[in-house]
Amino acid sequence: MANVELILLQRVEKLGQMGEVVKVKPGYARNFLLPQAKAVRATKANRERFERERVQLEAQNLKRREEAERVAERVQGLAVVLIRQAGDSGSLFGSVTSRDIADAATASGLTIERNQVLLQQPIKVLGISSVRVALHPEVSIEVKVNVARSTEEAEKQSRGEAIVAEPDEAPELGPLFGEEEEAAA
Repeated sequence: MANVELILLQRVEKLGQMGEVVKVKPGYARNFLLPQAKAVRATKANRERFERERVQLEAQNLKRREEAERVAERVQGLAVVLIRQAGDSGSLFGSVTSRDIADAATASGLTIERNQVLLQQPIKVLGISSVRVALHPEVSIEVKVNVARSTEEAEKQSRGEAIVAEPDEAPELGPLFGEEEEAAA
């Protein structure tokens, strides 16, 4: 199927800047760019309308970016703590998702939506992870996510102490099933 031409109404990462005419696959346009008002079809009427409104759109974009930069300065170094159940090896029973991080950040004073949390993959182990949060298409911050079993453990992790037992520190389990029969023979 042929690519669709669109005019970007805002910067889209890995695609282009505001005002650029780009060609994308129809599904990407239909399912993401058009419904979220990040782009419009590049028809003659839309091109003329965009050129008429370009100054206003750029001014709105600049204002939103400046607001996002002020917020980024205010919450620089934000760290959130998430308490989760985990096994002895440090792997979580479940995972930490972008929704969990957004809720924790909102509780810490930074109101964000879950789609602003740019998480490559869910967090599935205890520890401190760095997660990118996009406050604006051109402004993002790093948020430290401290995943622990308890608040005491989270404080230890934030100080840099190891929580998960090293493999050589694991307790002796005794003979495995069948080994005691071999030893007796």
